[in-house]
Amino acid sequence: MKSILKLENVRKTYMMGEVLVPALRGVNFEVYEKDFIAVLGPSGSGKTTFLNIIGLLDRPTEGEIYVDGSNVSKLSDGELAELRLKKFGFVFQTFQLIPWLNALQNVEIPLTIAGLTVDKREQKATELLRLVGLAERLTHRPLELSGGEQQRVAIARALVNDPEIILADEPTGNIDSKAGMGIISLLKRLNDERGATIITVTHDKDIAAKVKKVTYLRDGVIVKEEEKA
Repeated sequence: MKSILKLENVRKTYMMGEVLVPALRGVNFEVYEKDFIAVLGPSGSGKTTFLNIIGLLDRPTEGEIYVDGSNVSKLSDGELAELRLKKFGFVFQTFQLIPWLNALQNVEIPLTIAGLTVDKREQKATELLRLVGLAERLTHRPLELSGGEQQRVAIARALVNDPEIILADEPTGNIDSKAGMGIISLLKRLNDERGATIITVTHDKDIAAKVKKVTYLRDGVIVKEEEKA
C-alpha cells in the first residue's frame, strides 16, 4: 500500500506567557492509501494539534512532514495553502458552515476558490449532497437543518475537491447519538466504496469500533497503535 503522509520526530511547543508548553513530543506516524484511522486520547493529549499538523494547518516546532514522499516542512504559507486545497478535506466539530448560505452554496465554496464555473460548481455540489443523503435539502440554510444534516453538508464540502485525505475533528461531537451513528456509517461507506483515506480525532468509541486502525495519544506521544483485522 502506498504511503501518502508521514511525520518524522514531530514536536510542537507553544509559548504560554513565559512558559513553554509541549503539545507533541517526537511523534512518528505514517498514513497509507485507504486508511481509516481514529486518533484517541484524553483531553490535553495533543489530538487537535496532531490533526492540525497532519492537515498542514500548523507548522511543527521540530521534525519533518512528508506528503507523497516529498518533504513539505519548508514550503511557504502560500504553497501549503495550495497543497491543502488539493490534498485535504476538513470536517470540523462545529460544522463551520456559513449561516446565510444554503447547503448547495456552502458546499460550492472550495470550488469557487478553485475557480470552477458556476455550472460545474452547482453540478459537483449537488452530486455530493445527494451522496450524503441531502438531495431534498439543497436550498436549506444551516439553521433550517438538524445537527446531523449540517455535519453531512460539512462532509460533502470536504469531499467536493476530491481530496485524498479527509481529516475529521470530533465529527460526532455536536450531534445526538442517532445522527452520530449516521455520520459514522457515512464515513465508513466513503472509505469502503470511494477509497477515501480518513483520519478522525474522536472520543466516540462507536467510531473507534468501525475504523481500520486506532492510534492512542497521551501527553503528546503515541503510546499505542492497533490495526484491526
